[in-house]
Amino acid sequence: MTLDSLFENFLTQQALPSSYKKIAEQHFIPLAQRIYEQAMASEQPIIVGINGCQGSGKSTVTDLLTLLLNEYHACPAMGMSIDDFYLTQQQRNQLAEQVHPLFATRGVPGTHNTELMHETLNRLKNSQLPVQIPKFNKAIDNPYPQAQWPLVEQPVKVILFEGWCVAAMPQADSELVEPVNKLEREEDPKAIWRGYANKKLAEEYQQLFSLIDRIVMLKAPGFHTVQAWRLQQEHKLRDRVTKEKGDSSAVMSDEQVERFIQHYQRVTQNCFNQLPEKADELFLMDEQRQIQQSVCR
Repeated sequence: MTLDSLFENFLTQQALPSSYKKIAEQHFIPLAQRIYEQAMASEQPIIVGINGCQGSGKSTVTDLLTLLLNEYHACPAMGMSIDDFYLTQQQRNQLAEQVHPLFATRGVPGTHNTELMHETLNRLKNSQLPVQIPKFNKAIDNPYPQAQWPLVEQPVKVILFEGWCVAAMPQADSELVEPVNKLEREEDPKAIWRGYANKKLAEEYQQLFSLIDRIVMLKAPGFHTVQAWRLQQEHKLRDRVTKEKGDSSAVMSDEQVERFIQHYQRVTQNCFNQLPEKADELFLMDEQRQIQQSVCR
């Protein structure tokens, strides 16, 4: 299939403006080429970690790279999200009772099934097939039934692993003392919640992220853009669920989104500070999600 026909189909399926093609030609086609070359030089499948704050477009980029690798480079590739490994509501409620009430809300390190993530990535990397890939239903804030999880039966060369905290690094204990927002100041005054999340990030998550062979970062101009982008995501989710006449019980109002994103602020801001130096591929974005500069190391 030609690149033009690939893009035409992709833009239609993703409901993207035609201007996205120019961005992709400038930045993501070359990125797909570099990933392809790394994959071909590796004896094992490679894991590409794609980091970006909420609403940065990392899922779209993951879908595009998966398409380019599979259809244009004939390089078997798959995408997966850290969001699909969230714990169930019941598990998070138990964590909220045992550690801190804020763990009832999905998001921060500590609210993912890291054991399942590690096992899944390890099995894919070692071609121990078949492998079931979890799927999480944000509209009801719980995983889909396991019978509905997709099954990977054929070996892949590239695993594109995307998520808001993929490749994130922990902070020093001294950095946890000062609250970063109203949520931390009023609901976590003793730093129990953020301390536990940071400990998880320093231990289980770093073991997980050590499996990553290449890090891609889509960097927003600052946390002030996250709320607007995240609102757009929730509005799209609400529209989709309404169209499909599904269960919208966990779809958030604008006020709920404003509070929700505060859970992510600390780790997101730390990614802004630390990850640009660590990323193999860095894309600096403006408030309209336009890439202003890219760095390839």
